[in-house]
Amino acid sequence: MDHAELTTEQVLNRDIPWETYMTTKLITGTCLQLLRRYDKRSESYRSQLLDDDGPAYVQVFIGILRDIFKEETVEYVLALIDEMLTANPKRARLFHDSSLADKDIYEPFLRLLWKGNWFIQEKSCKILAVIVSARPKPQDGSAANGEASNSKRKITTIDDVLKGLVEWLCAQLKKPSHPSRGIPTAINCLATLLKEPIVRSSFVQLDGVKLLVPLISPASTQQSIQLLYETCLCIWLLSYYEPAIEYLATSRTLPRLIEVVKSSTKEKVVRVVVLTLRNLLSKGAFGAQMVDLGLPQIVQNLKAQAWSDEDLLEGLNQLEEGLKDNIKKLSSFDKYKQEVLLGHLDWSPMHKDPIFWRENITNFEDNDFQILRVLITILDTSSDPRALAVACFDISQFVQQHPAGRSIVTDLKAKERVMKLMNHESAEVTKNALLCIQRLFLGAKYASFLQA
Repeated sequence: MDHAELTTEQVLNRDIPWETYMTTKLITGTCLQLLRRYDKRSESYRSQLLDDDGPAYVQVFIGILRDIFKEETVEYVLALIDEMLTANPKRARLFHDSSLADKDIYEPFLRLLWKGNWFIQEKSCKILAVIVSARPKPQDGSAANGEASNSKRKITTIDDVLKGLVEWLCAQLKKPSHPSRGIPTAINCLATLLKEPIVRSSFVQLDGVKLLVPLISPASTQQSIQLLYETCLCIWLLSYYEPAIEYLATSRTLPRLIEVVKSSTKEKVVRVVVLTLRNLLSKGAFGAQMVDLGLPQIVQNLKAQAWSDEDLLEGLNQLEEGLKDNIKKLSSFDKYKQEVLLGHLDWSPMHKDPIFWRENITNFEDNDFQILRVLITILDTSSDPRALAVACFDISQFVQQHPAGRSIVTDLKAKERVMKLMNHESAEVTKNALLCIQRLFLGAKYASFLQA
């Protein structure tokens, strides 16, 4: 059977020759007694055994993983532990019982991450993440196993475990051991572990942030939505960590997050992205970039939808206020650009201000004349007479002020679009369309006397 497709149920159907292992002294008589009492019993019976003597069973399982290397047996014991933790995740605390303080509870799982087949890797990763997350924190008044200082032999420390786990997770994101389960397993584990400061720093040091970026894209199937949600959860956790924010700022994270929030209908995905954007809003140039990418309008659209999650609603309100503050701080051209990109054209003072046009005319060349192209698109797509009139006027201003304005606007096929508007029912539109056409035909030199 392909080990990559093994299920826990199939593995647990095996009969393991425990007596043989005792004969060859790989397990003790006490271990054998405990295994006979536990193995192949009902869940309720096992549950009682774990309640009565949980740490002893954990010690048996860890001992087997440490001393026995036969693949079928390793898989079987991992399946037993996974089943035990899945039935009741609080049992992870058994691994931190004081009776196991001098036992290296992490080493077998950490070793198996790199040595085993996919079934073994996946189970080891999952179990490690659960055990690590359940360790008592220092303020609980007890040292977690892996932090004992009185042990004579070297025990795998929490730091070793977390760094080792992050290395394996990054390796999975780069080159998954399993074609369809490698990346979802790694992301699921990261979403749990990135709460840990050492995991965040190790992940950033290993250049892990850039491995998440390609996974931030709109999703449709249930499986891909869950992967997207957990990836965005990782980004949200990283948005609290300054060194990670520097990486996020220099990648395509922001446009991708905005694309996801614009197209997603899954509330939990929208919530985690909105909360991430709220965290990033005040950092570096993120605020200005969000305005550039049209987030104010997207937030308006999201607010108009019927969400039930209070965190999401509060996040949208905070994001809206923060974006308004960012727009207030923008330069006059940034404000103009925002007005054009949102399609909200009106006769604000800058449109007819000759100083604005003289000082900013070269800014229109940015991104292959992006703003000019949007103005021309507005002529085709807008049904608002005011927006059409202002767009015609601004195109005529560009023709007049830019040395190559006439030929650029002609090349972009604006003339035909403006001419169509000369028969518009609004006098305001026809007046500004006429002005634009005159400047296009006459050129800047001869049209400078024409006024709006």
